[in-house]
Amino acid sequence: MSDYTLVVENGIGILTLTRPEVLNALTLEMYAELRDLLHNLQRDEALRVLVLTGEGRAFCSGGDVHKIIGDLLEADMRAHLEFTRMTGALVRNMRLLDKPIIAAVNGIAAGAGAVIALAADLRVVAESAKFAFLFTKVGLAGSDMGAAYLLPRVVGAGRAAEILLTGDEIDAPTAERIGLANWVVPDEQLMPTARSLAGRLADGPAFALAMTKRMIENEWNLDLIAATEAEAQAQALLMMGEDHRRFYEAFQRKGRPEFKGR
Repeated sequence: MSDYTLVVENGIGILTLTRPEVLNALTLEMYAELRDLLHNLQRDEALRVLVLTGEGRAFCSGGDVHKIIGDLLEADMRAHLEFTRMTGALVRNMRLLDKPIIAAVNGIAAGAGAVIALAADLRVVAESAKFAFLFTKVGLAGSDMGAAYLLPRVVGAGRAAEILLTGDEIDAPTAERIGLANWVVPDEQLMPTARSLAGRLADGPAFALAMTKRMIENEWNLDLIAATEAEAQAQALLMMGEDHRRFYEAFQRKGRPEFKGR
């Protein structure tokens, strides 16, 4: 039985980690299953937006100390590398998924849990939530699962260095102030807010949103000349799309467009 659930309704998928007794700590099997799930969701036409959250008091407390660290300490270098590549593939598949991902962060998001929340496109954060990129506090590099790549692009290089070097906890107000949280809401409003945001995106032009996410990802490594040319080509494609025509026709009749994702 999987340690997560996925429910898809009206284009919105709610992916919930379901090991609340250990603050949704990840096992080796969960890493592999989530990696494969994020890859397979690319082809799921029923899904338009994904909300990722945790059951109970935590979003995700990171890798399970007993089920991962204890076992890996007795393994050879090849096994360690296979594990770290697998965890990185999970984040990579999140970034490659051409559908918006919203992290609804409840409680602690620590270690791998913090990076998974970071890898989402948007983060709705409960007032009681905290982030902890605590890798250096357990004797590991702060650069794990893409954290050293993603975090500077969200909060800036100087702030990312502070977070990754110290491993200190970041409370919700601080996360919002530095740009790690898009919205901080009362705990009881976390899932309603995340669902409402997901609904807005699910009703939007899916192909345009997918292209936007892809361009944000692709342009990180381009100079301005290459970036503006890439955007020109992408926008020309979208201008010929059905959804853009639907907008124009709705505008003419003073109505709202019904986007079809094409």
